[in-house]
Amino acid sequence: MLHFDSDYMEGAHPDVLERLIKTNFIQTPGYGTDIYCDMAKEKIKSVCGLPDADVFFLVGGTQTNATVIDSLLPPYAGVVAADTGHIAVHESGAVEASGHKVITIPNKSGKIEPESLKALLVSYHSDEAKDHMVYPGMVYISHPTERGTLYTANELKRLKEICTEYDIPLFLDGARLGYALAADGTDVTLPYIARHTDVFYIGGTKVGALFGEAVVIPKKGRIKHFVTMIKQHGGLLAKGRLLGIQFDALFTEDLYYKISRHAVEIAARLEEGFRAKGYTMMYGAPANQKFVLLENAKMAELREHATFEIWEKYGKEHTVVRFVTSWATKAEDAEKLIELL
Repeated sequence: MLHFDSDYMEGAHPDVLERLIKTNFIQTPGYGTDIYCDMAKEKIKSVCGLPDADVFFLVGGTQTNATVIDSLLPPYAGVVAADTGHIAVHESGAVEASGHKVITIPNKSGKIEPESLKALLVSYHSDEAKDHMVYPGMVYISHPTERGTLYTANELKRLKEICTEYDIPLFLDGARLGYALAADGTDVTLPYIARHTDVFYIGGTKVGALFGEAVVIPKKGRIKHFVTMIKQHGGLLAKGRLLGIQFDALFTEDLYYKISRHAVEIAARLEEGFRAKGYTMMYGAPANQKFVLLENAKMAELREHATFEIWEKYGKEHTVVRFVTSWATKAEDAEKLIELL
């Protein structure tokens, strides 16, 4: 059986495992106050061009989103997201469970358009009944989006300008950030994200780590008592060194970028194979997620040999399905999948 369900089906990159084994019997203080977390933070700050930033390590993506959003918002505020956004669709109401409404606006190819965001904020602030409404207190985006699309540098800049105008933070979910940075044609870099967001995170769980996400806050002290909030949300790992060691390995000799690029290249080969056999690609996703329109009968046939995720129905006879590659996907598995088409 060939597996293309997601990018976190494997364990961890061998370099990460090797570092964990080599440091296994070294004793360190807990909760991320160890030398390995310090080294990883310095490397992350360096690649982001942020010598004075705050960096914190959490365990998983949903937990990170919920913790950051709850830490940034006052009790009466909600977070703006695309109607396809991960926090709006696939996080089991984790944000709402903390008391904050997810305010959705229609997406365009999975993205929030700057014009749509501006229209929402103008509408709220001009409404005479706004004191009885949920205040749109921050904006959430992901890069890549749930449809695998990427923000351009100009789109990110415009979103940030609007957020600055209304004095609300822009938060970027980077669970798959490595694959976005490695995609062909992108003009968005880590330093650019650092300059045009208020908080973002670098995903490890889906990009070579056993688990872990690195939250980067460009302006030091932007979120007060963040460690306390992480603890409150159950995200403060007692053996925090396990997170630091992994991210230190990922950001040694550009490993994070190299393994991300591998996934993107394999995904590009899949797309080439699909197109050569006459299949329709959906959404224009350039990174490691590929969305394909399949006849339902063909989808059922293919599921006997490969696993993938059903994304959405497309009429009565077709379905959009998602194939995902990872840092560990083998080129020969991609070729076997293409042969099955």
